[in-house]
Amino acid sequence: MKYLKQFGIILLITFVGEILRFLLPLPIPASIYGLILMFVLLCTKVLRLEDIREAAEFLIAIMPVMFIPAAAGLIDSWSQVQPIVIQMFITMVAVTFIVMAVTGKTAMFIIGKDRRNRS
Repeated sequence: MKYLKQFGIILLITFVGEILRFLLPLPIPASIYGLILMFVLLCTKVLRLEDIREAAEFLIAIMPVMFIPAAAGLIDSWSQVQPIVIQMFITMVAVTFIVMAVTGKTAMFIIGKDRRNRS
């Protein structure tokens, strides 16, 4: 029963994110609204981590399984993807490195250990 309650809380926050996407005229996905809402609720202690920990850990554990339908969709549309597969691969590699660099710099900035600030 505890897992159902925790999963229900996560679903409720996700649903509120969907409502915000519908109400606000910004080009932001509902999942981002839900993540921001979850972050704010956890930071303000309105929602305690213990209230959702087990269900969140379960969802993280099964996350790789969630990519199977997307991969199957790519295989199903291979005839459309095949002419641009090299461009897609180059773009994915480049974007991966850009995201890693930006994430690293952001983390360094947040924790205050940017190399420029070192003496």
